[in-house]
Amino acid sequence: MTVLLVEDEANIINLVKAIFKSVDYHLVVAGSGREAVSLVASHPPDIVLLDLGLPDQDGLDVLGRIREFSSVPVIVVSAREQEREKVRAFDLGADDYITKPFGSSEFLARIRTALRHANFRHNVDVLMTQAVNIGNLLIDFEKRVVSLNGEPVHLTPIEYKIVSLMSKNIGKTLTHDYILREIWGPYENDNQALRVNMANIRRKIEKNPAQPEYIVTEVGVGYRMADF
Repeated sequence: MTVLLVEDEANIINLVKAIFKSVDYHLVVAGSGREAVSLVASHPPDIVLLDLGLPDQDGLDVLGRIREFSSVPVIVVSAREQEREKVRAFDLGADDYITKPFGSSEFLARIRTALRHANFRHNVDVLMTQAVNIGNLLIDFEKRVVSLNGEPVHLTPIEYKIVSLMSKNIGKTLTHDYILREIWGPYENDNQALRVNMANIRRKIEKNPAQPEYIVTEVGVGYRMADF
């Protein structure tokens, strides 16, 4: 498996190399945003680890450029902890966001998770006419129906669209703005409508809506379909 690390700090590069000694990952390093975009286009990696503080351009601009032509999993690895940075990264299509410094076990686990989720989403794209199971939740894309423990769940058309969107992005945080655009269109910015619909969905599919198991809130960012 090939991992593209987009990073210009020698200490971080050496740390990642040391972590990867325990796993069978082939590491390729790009020291600039321009080099990273070129490598993704010419020699597509299995996953990209992207720093935001690059010498030639902001990492978020690099992420946006990559997303213009590739769906490769991208994990942002950054010292920036501001909520707005995370929101923008997820809105641009990041699969995960890791804050420096990080532990080796968590780092490797997040990489494995991102790869698993990317494979799941690929399979959903290929088998769009088939049903997908997430825990005890079944989403039948062909019939446009949802069932829980074998019993039908009666969703409104908007609620179904939200559940379907979340299920096609299992494990990936979707920002409020992204969900609004995908469900209601590019000119909708009513977070209240999303919150109301999400509350209704949780009442229908969660054992305890106050402690959801299927659709998890990422505070200040958006929602994520949990990985079972």
